[in-house]
Amino acid sequence: MQAIHSPTLKPSPLDPFRSRNRSPFLVGAASKPRRRVCVVAASAASTVGAPKREKDPKKRVVITGMGLVSVFGSDVDAYYDRLLCGESGITLIDRFDASEFPTRFGGQIRGFSSEGYVNPKNDKRLDDCFRYCIVAGKRALEDAGLRGDQRSKIDKARAGVVVGAGIGGLTTLSDGVRSLLEKGQRKITPFFVPYSISNMGSTILATDIGFMGPVYCISAACATSNYCFYAAANHIRRGQADVVLAGGYEAAITPIGLGSLAACRALSQRNDDPKTASRPWDKDRDGLVVGEGAGILVMESLEHAMKRGAPIVGEYLGGAINCDAYHMSNPRADGVCVSSCILSCLEDAGVSLEEVNYINAHATSTVVGDLAEIKGIKKVFKNTSEVKINATKSMIGHSFGAAGGLEAIATVKAIQRGWLHPSINQFNLEPLVDLDTVANVKQQHAVNVAISNSFGFGGHNSVVAFAAFKP
Repeated sequence: MQAIHSPTLKPSPLDPFRSRNRSPFLVGAASKPRRRVCVVAASAASTVGAPKREKDPKKRVVITGMGLVSVFGSDVDAYYDRLLCGESGITLIDRFDASEFPTRFGGQIRGFSSEGYVNPKNDKRLDDCFRYCIVAGKRALEDAGLRGDQRSKIDKARAGVVVGAGIGGLTTLSDGVRSLLEKGQRKITPFFVPYSISNMGSTILATDIGFMGPVYCISAACATSNYCFYAAANHIRRGQADVVLAGGYEAAITPIGLGSLAACRALSQRNDDPKTASRPWDKDRDGLVVGEGAGILVMESLEHAMKRGAPIVGEYLGGAINCDAYHMSNPRADGVCVSSCILSCLEDAGVSLEEVNYINAHATSTVVGDLAEIKGIKKVFKNTSEVKINATKSMIGHSFGAAGGLEAIATVKAIQRGWLHPSINQFNLEPLVDLDTVANVKQQHAVNVAISNSFGFGGHNSVVAFAAFKP
């Protein structure tokens, strides 16, 4: 193993839970300076230079279905059409009275219906995050040709569900605490625990569709979905599953969700102009915009997909995960662990640097995070003239555990259509950002290999690679 040693970093000693003046999400903050090391496999550079993609149909992982719930609805094509138009889904929140909050807007889902997907009796009890998960998961199965009776054709003992949330059932949690404080413990619903813990997304969905293989939840903050893709693909590659539903979900636009993020000073406060509030890489960005939804892929071994005549919409080439081991919410400002994660992903995928020509960036619109990612990208890609990057969050906000799922779907649609959606609200870019951000207007672009980045609180880094399927 070869270690990349970074210089000693000296973040601000502010305690983010005590400081009332600065946000731990917008400035460096840690208890003491520490020297950190990111490790990259010694063979990474040589492997990236001489790629060897997986050829075994039992180990090649293809995408056969996609399902989502988003601020732009629950139809994948309609979702991508609206992204291509550069439409902002950010509006003032009216689900609850947000008039006293410092931030009063977000990517709130409206007009959502779970009819035909969720049992009406359970629908009344479920937290929105689980409703989003079930609808997105079942729509993905429909897209993969696995609706209802069609699922009897697969071995359900070799079918899994690996989906997660960064937070879980916030509404259920809040309602339970309110019942305890206002009415006493006898009024706490018996569904409080099962409908607030995040693993229930996977288990409720698996129980509903009868999948009995690897079924569990990964919670890695905003990197959750990519962690799930990586885990699901590895189950398939190791011969432990034939097909796995993978992705993430979140429903954080609640009083406690919005209020807690506002208390951390993580959110933009452009209440007078919500649609331009999420502005990744712009000099005047002032924080992220909260979103919600779910994004789930059907991941399948090529052999299994071919045997059942499944529609193949793309191929998962590989992925990687690592950790900054630096701070609970801030990324390393130098981007060195981002770069090592990208290199490890390309090694796992058998992809050379020259093959990558599109990056769906994490790009949350935070002061530190946006530039840390750019620095990491530029450490890897010395020549970025052919690489285009864009920011899905500029239009739908940051949906935390669901973000990587919604962005993976946007990435696969870009590969399919040959058009990249714009990064909107690109008014005055940071000088460091000298890459093509597909500013404000969609661009036609034949995607060769795409990577999708997701990074989360706690220093969780994740990168996954996709391409068009070629037999």
